This record gives sequence, C-alpha cells and structure tokens, in this order.
Amino acid sequence: MIIKQLGVGPLMANCIIVGCEETKKAVVIDPGDEVDRILVALSEDQLTVEYILNTHGHFDHVGGNQRLKKITGAPICIHQDDAPMLSHAARSAAAFGMSVENSPQADQTFVDGDIFSFGTVELKVLHTPGHSPGGVSFYTSGVVFVGDTLFAGSIGRTDFPGGSYDQLIASVKNKLFKLDDNTTVYTGHGPETTIGTEKKHNPFFQ
Repeated sequence: MIIKQLGVGPLMANCIIVGCEETKKAVVIDPGDEVDRILVALSEDQLTVEYILNTHGHFDHVGGNQRLKKITGAPICIHQDDAPMLSHAARSAAAFGMSVENSPQADQTFVDGDIFSFGTVELKVLHTPGHSPGGVSFYTSGVVFVGDTLFAGSIGRTDFPGGSYDQLIASVKNKLFKLDDNTTVYTGHGPETTIGTEKKHNPFFQ
C-alpha cells in the first residue's frame, strides 16, 4: 500500500493519498488546497484517482475538491451528515480571512460501515462525529485516517456549528480506541501517531 501525506493550504491540513501498489488505483483523502502538488504526488507513482474522500466538510479539507474532480473525474464522497457543508466552503473560509472554492455536491454519500475498494485496498468508514456531525475515519489493516477527530496529544475542536465535545470523546473511545494499539493514526493536521500512544499519553483520555 502506498501512503503519501501532504500538508496543504494556510492551515496545513493533511491531504493523504492512499494507493494500491499493484493496480495503481488510489483515493485522495481531504484535498483541501494546493491541487497541483497533489497531482505531482499522484504522478510520481502513476496513480489513478478512483475516489475523492472527505473525512468531514470543513473548508480546509474540501477546498480542492472542485479542481481535483475536474481534472481526474473522480467522484466526491462524504458522510451524508456533512454533505450540506460542501456548498458553504467559500463562505466559511472567508470568515477566517481565507479563500477556497466551494465544492461540488457529493456524488456519493456514505454511512458507518461502508467500504471503499480500489485495487487490493479496502477502506472501512467509521463514523466518528464530534468535530462535525458527519466526521469519519477511514480504516484499513494497521492504519486509520482520522481527519480532525484525533491528533497527536490532542483532539479536534468542538466549538464549530454541529460540534460536540461529549460526542467526540465517545467517538474516540468507542471507535478508534477499539483498534489495535499498533494501528498508525494519520491525522488531519500535524504528525502521525498510534492508537496505543494516544491511549497512554493523550491528556483528554487520562
């Protein structure tokens, strides 16, 4: 499995490319900005984008959806509870003094337990709300991509519309902390970590 992480845009949101080494089919998780850099990273391994997957609907994670879809033709996929946020990305960014394009509407919405297959790789959707109502994580053997649900030593903000601190804590405990301790966690901002490390050292769960 190929995994490439790029910090994109003013907020350095992690865009993650996950590819199948055999078939060169791939998904792009959270293309928030800097689509040209994403395309270069894809071309380095001759990857073809099967899906654009959003962990949630905040502008710094969906700001590149429109351009990446236009160039690759890949469908945009997001949890049904965050799908309405796609058309508000530009307005949300402007409130922070930033600029992104609105995302097209979702081509496909998903729910907890859905599977995305590309080549030999399967990603399972784990609904992990709290940072946003439709926040999700994508799990495959030994690896989980958690968006802004969990960070190395911290958690996602819950003070945005639709956020819930109690819901976020429950999502981490009931979904993410059920995974094996050795599972590598790729977060929406900052460095990767492991489930075991966060169980032991994350101050929000001590």
